[in-house]
Amino acid sequence: MDLLRSHLHKVRIPEPTNRIHKDECCVSFDTPRSEGGLYVDMSSFLGFGREHVEWSYEKTGNPVYLHIVQRRKPDADESDRPLKKPTLLAIGVEGGFSDQEPEYDETFEIVILPEFISLPFPSVDLPEKVRLAVDKVILAESADRKQQLAAWVADKKKISVYAMDLQQLDNGVIVPPTGWKCSKCEKTENLWLNLTDGMILCGRKLWDGSGGNNHAIEHYKETKYPLAVKLGTITADLEAAGNCTPELLHFEIFLLFCSDVFSYPEDDSIEDPLLAQHLSHFGIDFSSLQKTEMTTAERELDCNTNYDWNRIQESGKDAELLFGPGYTGLANLGNSCYMASIMQVMFSTHPFISRYFEKQSLKAAFATSPADPTLDLNMQMTKLGHGLLSGKYSAPTNEGQEGIRPRMFKNVIASNHPEFSSMRQQVVFLFSSLMPSISSYIFFDRLDQANPGNHELNPCTGFKFIIEERVQCPSGKVSYNKRSDYMLSLNIPLHEAINKEELEAFNEKKAAMDLDGKEVSTEEIVRPRVPLEACLASFSGPEEIPDFYSTALNSKTTATKTAGFKTFPDYLVLHMRKFVMEAGWVPKKLDVYIDVPDTIDISHMRSKGVQPGEEMLPEGASGNSAEPAQPVANEDIVSQLASMGFNYFHCQKAAINTLNTGVEEAMNWLLSHMDDPDIDDPISKDQQGSEQSVDESSVQTLVSFGFQEDVAIKALKASGGNIEKATDWIFSHPEASSSASADSSTNNAKADDEDMPDGSGRYKLMAFVSHMGTSTHCGHYVAHVLKDGKWAIFNDSKVAASVDLPKDMGYLYFFQRISS
Repeated sequence: MDLLRSHLHKVRIPEPTNRIHKDECCVSFDTPRSEGGLYVDMSSFLGFGREHVEWSYEKTGNPVYLHIVQRRKPDADESDRPLKKPTLLAIGVEGGFSDQEPEYDETFEIVILPEFISLPFPSVDLPEKVRLAVDKVILAESADRKQQLAAWVADKKKISVYAMDLQQLDNGVIVPPTGWKCSKCEKTENLWLNLTDGMILCGRKLWDGSGGNNHAIEHYKETKYPLAVKLGTITADLEAAGNCTPELLHFEIFLLFCSDVFSYPEDDSIEDPLLAQHLSHFGIDFSSLQKTEMTTAERELDCNTNYDWNRIQESGKDAELLFGPGYTGLANLGNSCYMASIMQVMFSTHPFISRYFEKQSLKAAFATSPADPTLDLNMQMTKLGHGLLSGKYSAPTNEGQEGIRPRMFKNVIASNHPEFSSMRQQVVFLFSSLMPSISSYIFFDRLDQANPGNHELNPCTGFKFIIEERVQCPSGKVSYNKRSDYMLSLNIPLHEAINKEELEAFNEKKAAMDLDGKEVSTEEIVRPRVPLEACLASFSGPEEIPDFYSTALNSKTTATKTAGFKTFPDYLVLHMRKFVMEAGWVPKKLDVYIDVPDTIDISHMRSKGVQPGEEMLPEGASGNSAEPAQPVANEDIVSQLASMGFNYFHCQKAAINTLNTGVEEAMNWLLSHMDDPDIDDPISKDQQGSEQSVDESSVQTLVSFGFQEDVAIKALKASGGNIEKATDWIFSHPEASSSASADSSTNNAKADDEDMPDGSGRYKLMAFVSHMGTSTHCGHYVAHVLKDGKWAIFNDSKVAASVDLPKDMGYLYFFQRISS
């Protein structure tokens, strides 16, 4: 006890703001349930496994630890216990879905290092400071638990300030039960009923030009009538949530139940407590309504729980379960199967195995990590690599294997990107079609920043390649620009399907059955079968660019663009664009098979560069005009965004309005302004100056935080004037300084070719990731990886030998260069 008293100055009483890591080791996947339990540093509140706690003592000198051990209780018979109906969209919280965790007995003791002297807890003999500190650690929500709750509890809609006193015109409008059509056009879908005057109008025009015609929002701007409800989503079944099971949540389903009511002045979906009364004003009986359209979020429930799911997961197959190094599963955290599938593939490639396992020990990564290793990308990548590849956590259990839970890794990789957790309707559906392109860019970009200047150690180098684009305007003059990327997104040309006759016969049969009120069985469905070669050809073929500003003609025109590889990467990642956007920000998944061979040769796709006799487009605008020069977007940024699927013209606007600062800044601007009524207006000559003015008070606020004024201005311009986003921008761009040029943080699109791997264009398929469901935010991801000459399926924590390889159903394909 005297020894403990001599170390009291090393014991801290946790504050509410402290992050307490008592669920998992910060450098391994050991937990209180592991053989040696978990040791919580009573000064830093970091957790360590038995093999690693001495590293903490050596690094910090903190000697006092709370040792937590959990042992599973015998399972109780719960077969007769009724399931409690959930009332809250959450997991593991009161009123939410049960996480069905088994119960554990928990024991505690105080341990003093380096001798591992243990003292019992609770004990009245312990110093009061120690008792108080330990009690607070035990009672506090752990850092992991706080993160889980924040991620899973859906934002509750607020009651609109306009709902209780909503003006409703006595204009005699009676809304019929069916046959709705926009009052200003012929649209019959994505219709909104204005609750003040009963006008039925179409929704917003989407980012890609499809969708409605903006008549509903234009009506609000003219009348200022604030609330509208989406027709077809109205229902009196307020208990619909009870029909959702925890199994569905396992497949990442996010719901917003009941009707879609939108407040234009509040710019958000809201709750209208008097909705029934407001609807009855227009002759609508709320209690008798049945939904004919899904709410925007309920569409995410419409998953393909049929043949595709069974085939991709190889359900019903007698597969051999696999264990050991390289065959460790990743437990589903509730919304993590996309990340898990990608990481299983990444850590099957040589660059990642070498960087974070073979050449990086856990102890070395911890020794060089900052005070909080849970926030260090290198530490968490190393932790994940050792967790997957060591085999330590790949032991057989009754259910197969538990797998590891990469919560700390997920938190680190998603930091500074709050848009990934946003439930805004437009953002959710945008990422449904663009998630692989954007998330891969962010993931690789984060790793690039963490490994600056060392191309041999940087695992991203093997995936990086340069695309060279050639643009020719009607003047005959051309321009070339290069951009670097990690993934090639490919459109799927359905007209190139090789089974057109079968498709025509099936469509005729389906039409006849529809007339008879019959449904086609899943076994009878015929899907288009498109060769991968056709998808690659669509990328390299000519593409028209509307609204291209030609510096030769000093006007906007339509140009022609072609693209090719300047360099071929060691690992080629192909993203199949299986999602297109429908009305109401609803992603439609193309129901298509891709014929993918085991080997491909894309040598013919290498770019040829500037050819003899070609005349280049002049840089900037012509000097003959006295008028201000047209603002010019950085083509590297524009091309990168356009390759993700954004509208090309919108990409130009985003680049200009962020001063060509970089891809990430332009993408953030685009996500924030895609609903602007003037998003499709032509770019004016003074656009850059007018859009980029910043509020002086916002500048001074950032300056008061200690940032330099020119850095503050640059951050505000890159963040649309939002102080919080500007602060995040500064912290995520430490290279920004008063002497930095406006494009200092630009993705190195014109990287020196010598920094890139290059070689043969011949590749072999080594992995693919498949998606099940109608939206990337609804469904499930599974990885298939070629290991040791055999295909294995990685389905969350399940790892097994593949029996029936669904190679034609991939969403992402990974190829490795064939050595010559």
